[in-house]
Amino acid sequence: MRIPAETVEQIRSVSNIVEVISDFVSLRKRGSNWTACCPFHNERTPSFAVSQVKNIFKCFGCGKAGDSITFVMEIESCSYTEALKYLAQKYQIAIEEKEELTPADIQAEHERESLLALHQYAQEYYADILHNHPDGQAIGLSYCKERGFLAPAIEKFGLGFALPAWEALAESAKKRGFNAEILEKSGLITKRDDGKIFDRFRDRFIFPIHSVAGKVIGFGGRTLGTDKKTAKYLNSPETPIYHKSHVLYGLFQAKKAIREAENCYLVEGYADVISLFQADIQNVVASSGTSLTLEQIRLLKRFSENVTVLYDSDSAGIKASLRGIDLLLEEGLNVYALNLPDGHDPDSYVRAHGAIATQEHLKAHAQDFITFKASLFLEEMANPIRKAEVIRDIVQSIIKIPDEIKQSVYFQQCAKLFQIEEQILVGEARKIQGKAPKPQEKKELTSPDVQGTPSTLQPANQSSLLPSQQSERDAIRLLLAYGKEWVEKDLPLTFFFLDQTAEINFEHPLYKQIQALMREARTQNHVLESQDLLAHPNQEFTRFVADLSFQGIPLSPNWEDKFNVYTPSEKDLLPKMLSEIILRLKYFHLEKLITENEQNMLKATTDEEIDDCLRMKQHLVQIRQQINIELRMVVK
Repeated sequence: MRIPAETVEQIRSVSNIVEVISDFVSLRKRGSNWTACCPFHNERTPSFAVSQVKNIFKCFGCGKAGDSITFVMEIESCSYTEALKYLAQKYQIAIEEKEELTPADIQAEHERESLLALHQYAQEYYADILHNHPDGQAIGLSYCKERGFLAPAIEKFGLGFALPAWEALAESAKKRGFNAEILEKSGLITKRDDGKIFDRFRDRFIFPIHSVAGKVIGFGGRTLGTDKKTAKYLNSPETPIYHKSHVLYGLFQAKKAIREAENCYLVEGYADVISLFQADIQNVVASSGTSLTLEQIRLLKRFSENVTVLYDSDSAGIKASLRGIDLLLEEGLNVYALNLPDGHDPDSYVRAHGAIATQEHLKAHAQDFITFKASLFLEEMANPIRKAEVIRDIVQSIIKIPDEIKQSVYFQQCAKLFQIEEQILVGEARKIQGKAPKPQEKKELTSPDVQGTPSTLQPANQSSLLPSQQSERDAIRLLLAYGKEWVEKDLPLTFFFLDQTAEINFEHPLYKQIQALMREARTQNHVLESQDLLAHPNQEFTRFVADLSFQGIPLSPNWEDKFNVYTPSEKDLLPKMLSEIILRLKYFHLEKLITENEQNMLKATTDEEIDDCLRMKQHLVQIRQQINIELRMVVK
């Protein structure tokens, strides 16, 4: 029996590793991570670390590492499938097991792959129309100029244009080998009752929608016409690869910035995201006009515990959407909010005031949710009855916060703000909670009856690695950590490395597989990151990636300030480290070629074959000597 891939992906996306591990271990916050004594071996000093941002754990004592699924497998001594069942029950996700690789399963997997391939083609098609077709240039690029969308953002978000022709995409996709059935299932074409088909997106500016991993899974199309009968925005329908309630627009492009800023700006529309992104506010995502869902919030929480909601100045609209703040609070997020003045939304504010003024405004005017709610109803506070209703509404928000200490702090702030006794607020909270229906008790999860042992796949022990394999490991760690750093114009570090080592195939089986995945991602112009491998079904990958992700932790930024001693970070040393690793890999590759040449010489049967081998050996030895010289220079 197996669990469908789309269900596994859903379980991974909502699982919060801190919540999962906290069910078994008492975690303490330390900096950006959480720590505890390891549950897998006896120790007095905590060496077990959990990164909520990266959704991984690592014990520096016994070496165990992985994601939420790996942890449950280890702690419960259960199989991969049983661990998925546990997490599905914890997060109330319905799962339907299927027989192993039935013809229907194989067809569903092929269908999913075909849909992803079709969406990728459609994005490239729309982008090509925008840049190279007369209509795309005249209409689409004119819209970009009007909205201030610049070339880097256009490329980053994969923007495009759909022609007004009825079957432009359908005909082009069929020529590329996509059949009518997969086109219809993708939602990119619509079929009429008479059997005729037509493109869903016509004469519209196209916003591709990406998954967290960067796959194109849907589209949003904005009409550029003036016909009021035409819907301003048209989005992809629900498909096997696209579920709008599970997606945040721009998260793929923003996730790195969100981690670094430890905050995420939440807006409403596509243009809001792009305009803020261009204003160097790159930690921004959009709910794409839909009400915020629990799945979206849990997805966001994987990258930051802090969220700032940006509203336009329509107070009536803000009041109607305050439920989203309560949902965020209920999931344990720290919520801030602000509304933009003078009838602006984020997009129009950036265009009217510029990047620097927008950055300053967001920093200066973000308020915690209590102050924000109070400011919305300020004009109504003169009426005592209405004031009491507002206070009660804020109390109802506070009691949704799962952390009791945070609750207490907010009760103190609310009491001070409204000049009311704190005990009265606490009493009101207890009264509300007493009236609220009690949540259903969670069914106790019995230990699964599992035959056999959990997966024994383990990353290679560093001490057992050959020198060449150690260099392979070092290369993968740098690429996963800094792969998107630019080393040359228009060339990220991963692409530079792959170009420099194109003739070298890694030896260690695990590292060789990851190298192949990186090369495959390169063909799609995608830089493979840790998160891509953490979602891999092979648990050996997740353990290895988690292990590497906890290495190379930088020194405290206060070190230089306190002791007046500058210590270069790993990122500062990146060019030197990368050069050394590339040279070492080339050196080991030459050693292998020299050995193979010597074996060929022993097998040679003619003087001509022996002479060829001798000339080849001389050539290889000369190159090795040159690399040896360069390597010594780099190491110095």
